[in-house]
Amino acid sequence: MQLQPKPEDYPRIRRSLRVYKVTSVITGVMLLLLCAVMVMKYAFKVELFLFTPNGFAEFLPIVPDGQEAEFARPGFDLFKAILIAHGWFYVVYLIANFMLWSPMRWNFAKFLLLALGGVIPFLSFILEGRIAREVTTFLAEKEAALAATSGSSDSHRQEGTA
Repeated sequence: MQLQPKPEDYPRIRRSLRVYKVTSVITGVMLLLLCAVMVMKYAFKVELFLFTPNGFAEFLPIVPDGQEAEFARPGFDLFKAILIAHGWFYVVYLIANFMLWSPMRWNFAKFLLLALGGVIPFLSFILEGRIAREVTTFLAEKEAALAATSGSSDSHRQEGTA
């Protein structure tokens, strides 16, 4: 039998769901940007630099491996910045996954699936919709059942005192 979330955790789950939804979308966008960067670098052999002497943005050919020190690049390396930003934000995304996974008491395979959302393009968008719907439905059903049971016990108490 799978463990169920505790009723006192429902507000925490709602907050965690909001954080998960935001980080899921941001991570998905960052991953798509990273994929675009990889395609440009490995398929078209170019990198994008901002604020170069030649203008705001400039595509420059990639530097051969081992010759980075010989080719000083002017400007801001946007490709490297996207790579680093996605890596760090993926950590935030994993924390958000844990914040939702833990009080929901899902199995570990579900956590691994959520974690894959930041690694497989478009998966975070698909999971965000499915998980949000699943958690919202679960909470609505459980809170309605709690309200019904507490409402009936309140009416029994009032009848006994009258």
